[in-house]
Amino acid sequence: MTCRPEYVKECKCPDEVMNCIRETLGESLLDIELRERWDGCPRRVLYRDIWVRFERGAYLSLVDRLRTIDFLHFHVMSGNDDGDVVTLNVHCSLFREAGEGHRIGITLSVPIPKNDLSIASLGSRIPGTEFSEREMREMLGIHFEGLVNTNLVFLPEDWDEEIKPWRRDETGPSPENIRELS
Repeated sequence: MTCRPEYVKECKCPDEVMNCIRETLGESLLDIELRERWDGCPRRVLYRDIWVRFERGAYLSLVDRLRTIDFLHFHVMSGNDDGDVVTLNVHCSLFREAGEGHRIGITLSVPIPKNDLSIASLGSRIPGTEFSEREMREMLGIHFEGLVNTNLVFLPEDWDEEIKPWRRDETGPSPENIRELS
């Protein structure tokens, strides 16, 4: 089966969505995994999550392809300092048919090299990403190309923007920038 727009609107299962992702990403795909979330008793799959790790050059093309499958509902972004890269995770879901066991969660995981911490903004495609992109910018130092509003979300206005609170390297907070909360 190929991933054609007229076909994907009819796809009903995570395997078909994963095949579409594989086809879209090609050699940019680094890893893909299906995770099932189970309910209590009787044991049954409540929903499924697809975690896909890929090179950043394919970011917008994958988002565009996912939007042809179904409504791509954005949840939140998260990130992590993983040594030489900062990993950006974009958590979304596809709203297949209404009802239990039909939602497909998708996490787009993109390693971004620290020597070039930039990636395209999703703001023109999914306007609700603005606050998450601003948070990732201020906490991890990711530059979102096309993000218009770069004001701080959580840190005070007088914060030294060279310090990135979630980083574990020299740009992270020094001991004198950390206070005990108890």
